[in-house]
Amino acid sequence: MKRILTIQDISCVGKCSLGVALPIISSIGIEACILPTALLSTHTGFDNFTFLDLTDEMDKIVDVWEKENISFDGIYTGFLGNIKQLTKIEGIINKFKNNDELILIDPCMADNGKFYSCFDESFAKAMKNFCKNADIITPNITEACFLTNTQYPKNGYDDKFIDELMDKLKELKTKFIVLKGVSYDEKSCGVLSYDKKENETKSYFHELIDARFSGTGDIFASIVFSKIILGDSLYSATKIAADFVVDSINSTLKDKTPNHYGVDFEENLPNLIKKL
Repeated sequence: MKRILTIQDISCVGKCSLGVALPIISSIGIEACILPTALLSTHTGFDNFTFLDLTDEMDKIVDVWEKENISFDGIYTGFLGNIKQLTKIEGIINKFKNNDELILIDPCMADNGKFYSCFDESFAKAMKNFCKNADIITPNITEACFLTNTQYPKNGYDDKFIDELMDKLKELKTKFIVLKGVSYDEKSCGVLSYDKKENETKSYFHELIDARFSGTGDIFASIVFSKIILGDSLYSATKIAADFVVDSINSTLKDKTPNHYGVDFEENLPNLIKKL
């Protein structure tokens, strides 16, 4: 059985980060191991939450893994709370990376043209350097702009802008790039995927749902990485992930679950398993 290590925070309530990575990776048939970066009562999309930084605990956990000769087929990082964690996790990647292991970095730090409240330009600069460790990166358009020092297009964009943005992302020299949330009109939204070996960029578009939910990027990255670890193509993995996110959003709208809780992906897991 393949084994993935996912490094991100865990929220006791609220469907994001490890709360979605664990069940999704496991459902796809891969052992999911975790390295929590922080423990939150509820994720930061709630009005109130507690936050316990686990940075100092991470080295102790990794030391045990080394003594037990534990290895991984892939490492996937999500929401990371500070620059110190980027430096520490880079060291962890170097300890466990071998010739066959894949690294996915989801540069969670911004959306809609703005940084999340806990991040700034210095973090973006550090994240850009951190992404050099990756085989796969999965930024949204805002994150891609911050990674490439590109002015975010507040008044919209066209395919020329997106093509230029993808060219800038290629300078990070990762094997795969997935650009999320690309929309040229009010009816569709999709992802662009670039495979360096094939030197080809493909796009996949689906219906645009005018609603925003926490954790959808975590769901998407978990599926994409799991499928690639199992040998699927990048395009096929992104298509399955995008369709699953859309299905989960539609289920959430039907159930009238509050947006900040995240999406009701659980009831769609059986359909995901059938597609495998």
